[in-house]
This record gives sequence, structure tokens and C-alpha cells, in this order.
Amino acid sequence: MRVPRDLSGMELVKRLERLGYGVTRQTGSHLRLTSTAHGEHHVTIPNHDPLRIGTLAAILAAVAAHHGITRDVLLQRLFD
Repeated sequence: MRVPRDLSGMELVKRLERLGYGVTRQTGSHLRLTSTAHGEHHVTIPNHDPLRIGTLAAILAAVAAHHGITRDVLLQRLFD
């Protein structure tokens, strides 16, 4: 599955909340999300519209690695 090209930071936050992530703090335009599923994990998301494709790919790779799934499986969970 392809990574969406027009995803905003806030839309990604809403989709990651499905996996148990929640906003724990904000510094400027960057949001820090924390999840306690499968151990504690933090990820920082810029609140930009749209997110740059490399930034989005890196965030998705980190979340997928933490949950022990592939990026394609993560994309299906978030966008289907």
C-alpha cells in the first residue's frame, strides 16, 4: 500500500489514536504522542499540512517497528 501524499499532522494524530497513542505534550508546532501498548513508545509529529513524505515514512516506520508489524500492515490498520 502506498503512503498517502496529502496527510496533515493532525490527521495522522487522529489515526494513531486508534493504536493507543495520545498527545502528551506540544512544543511549538510539534506534537509528542505516547503509547503504552507493547511498552512505552514516543513519537514526535510536526503539525504541518501536508507532512513531507520522508517525515511521514520515518514516523510510520518507527510505529511499525515498535508494534512488530510491517509498514504495509500498519497502513492497512490506519487507512482502511
